Amino acid sequence: MTKSKAGNTLGTNDITLLVGITAIIVLFNIITHNLFFRIDLTSEKRYTLSQDTKQILRNLDDIVYIRVYLEGDLNIPFRKFQDNIYDMLDEFKVYGKSNLQYEFINPFEDESQQMQQKIIGQLYEKGLKPTNIHQRDREGAVTEKIVFPAALISYKNIEVPLNLLLNNPGAGADQNLNNSIESLEYNFISTIKNITAKQTEKIAFIEGHGELNEMEVNDISHELSKSYQIDRGIIHGSPGILDEYKAIVIAKPVSQFSEQDKFVIDQYIMKGGKALWLLDAVQVSLDSLVSGETMAFISELNLNDMLFRYGVRINPVLVQDIQCNVIPINMALRGNPVNFQPVPWLYYPLISPSENHPVTRNLNMIYCRFANTIDTIEARKTIRKTPLLSTSQMSATKKVPALISLEEVQQTPQKKNFTDSHSLVGVLLEGSFESVFKNRGLGQYFRDPPKIKEQGKATKIAVVADGDIIRNDIRYSSQGPSIQPLGYDRFTRQTFGNKDFLVNLIQYLADDKNLLDLRGREFKIRLLDKEKLSSERSKWILINMILPSLLVMLFGFLFHFIRRHRFSVS
Repeated sequence: MTKSKAGNTLGTNDITLLVGITAIIVLFNIITHNLFFRIDLTSEKRYTLSQDTKQILRNLDDIVYIRVYLEGDLNIPFRKFQDNIYDMLDEFKVYGKSNLQYEFINPFEDESQQMQQKIIGQLYEKGLKPTNIHQRDREGAVTEKIVFPAALISYKNIEVPLNLLLNNPGAGADQNLNNSIESLEYNFISTIKNITAKQTEKIAFIEGHGELNEMEVNDISHELSKSYQIDRGIIHGSPGILDEYKAIVIAKPVSQFSEQDKFVIDQYIMKGGKALWLLDAVQVSLDSLVSGETMAFISELNLNDMLFRYGVRINPVLVQDIQCNVIPINMALRGNPVNFQPVPWLYYPLISPSENHPVTRNLNMIYCRFANTIDTIEARKTIRKTPLLSTSQMSATKKVPALISLEEVQQTPQKKNFTDSHSLVGVLLEGSFESVFKNRGLGQYFRDPPKIKEQGKATKIAVVADGDIIRNDIRYSSQGPSIQPLGYDRFTRQTFGNKDFLVNLIQYLADDKNLLDLRGREFKIRLLDKEKLSSERSKWILINMILPSLLVMLFGFLFHFIRRHRFSVS
C-alpha cells in the first residue's frame, strides 16, 4: 500500500511539474511575441549596429541585393573575414527584412580556365579589385590563388561596386584584415545610403582662379558623384550664388581672388557652408623641372587675411621629408638612349594620416607634391583645430624663392638637417567663424553693398597646404587622354590614400559625421600563437575530440547513479 501511494504521489508531482513548465513556456512566448531584442556579449560591441544604420535599413522602400564574391576555398584569415561579412549582413537583414537580400558567390566555381578568366575580367571591369592569397599545406608547399574580397550592391537600376579589403602597405596582413573588419558596417551602409537616397546634395568646385581643370580632378569627381551632384563654376562676385551647395572645393588656385569673390565665399561660410581649401603657398613649375631645374616662388592668392581670420596660416616654405615618394630621373650618359629610373625625391613627402580621427583612420599614406606647412592661430580659441596630416619625424623646410634642381637627388640626406617633426600639412577647423569683412565697408566692391553677416553659424572647413593632393595624372596616347586613379603612382605601382582621404573629408564636411564615426570603431586583434598552434596541434585535436565524449559519459553515469539512489525501494 505504501509503495502504491508513493508511486501515485510521484506521478501526480510529475504531471503538475510538466503542466507548470508548459504554462511558463506558453506565457513566455506570448509576452515575447512582439518583443525584439539582441544581446551583444563582445567587449567592443562588434555586433551592435549604430542607430543610423538601423534607421537606414528600416526605411528601405525596395530590395537592396548584395552579391559578395568572397566564397570558395579560402585560407583561415580570409575565412574569418568572410564570417564577419556573413554576421554583418545577417544583422542588416534583421532590420532591412525582405528589402535586404544577399548571397555569396564563388566566381571560380566553373573549372574551365577560359571561363574563369572571363569572369575575372568582367568583375574587374565592374570595379571589383582582386587580391592574391597564399596557403601552406602540412608538407610546407605554398599555393597561390586569386580572391575577390568585394561585393556588388544593386538597387532598382543602380549597381555599385564595393571593395571590402583595405590594403595599406605600411600595415601587416593581419592588421589590414582587422581594419577591413572594422570598416565593414561603414562601407556597406554608406553605399546603401548613397544608392537609395531620394535627394542628392550638391557640391561645387570653384573656378575662375586657375584651379585644376575638370580632367585633373576627374577621378575624385567621379567618386563623389556616387553620393553628390558635382557642379563647377565661376563665382562672378555674386552674393548667394553658393547657398544651395552642401560644400565647396577650392582646388589649387594659382591667381588672386578678388575681394568680391572672397566676400561670396566668406558669407557662404558665415551661413554655415562648408569649404575645403587645397592651396599652394609656393608655385613650382613641373614643366620647367623636366629640363633639370626650376624656380620656386611665393604664390600670391590674396587669401592670407581670410585664412588668418578663420584660424590658420599657410607658410610659404617647401616641405622636405626623408619619408618620400620617387621621381623619374634620366640616368643615361650623354649620347646614350634615355634610361629613366625612379629615385627618392624629398619634395614629394608621404604623409602618414592621423589615427585619431574617423576621416584619416586606417588610411594608406597620402602622396603630396611640393607641400607647405600650416600654423594654427592660438588666438582663435573658439575654433576647434584638429590635425589631419603631418610630416614624419624627420622633415625640414626650404625657404623661397629658391632654385629646385634634379641634381639634388645625388645628395645623400643628412639626418642632422631634418630636425622638424610632425609639421602640420592638413587641418580641420570647426566652430563659429568670424567674417574677414567685419567692420569693413563694401562700397568700393559692390555698387549696391550687401549686408554683412559678421559672425557665422557653427560649421566646418578644412585646409590642406598642397593643391596637388587632389590632382589625378593624365596619360596621353594615340587613343586620347587616359585618366589615372587618384593617388596611383605608375613608377612604384602603388595607390596611395589620397582618394579615400578626400572622400572621407568631404563626407565629414557635408554632415555625414554620424556614419563616418563608424570608421572610428576599433576591434582588438586576438591572434592565435602560430608556434604553439603548430607544435601542440595533435594535443588540442585529441582534447577537443575526446574530452566532450568523456564529459557526456560522466554526466550520463552520474545521472543514472543519482536516479537509482533516489528512487530505489528501501
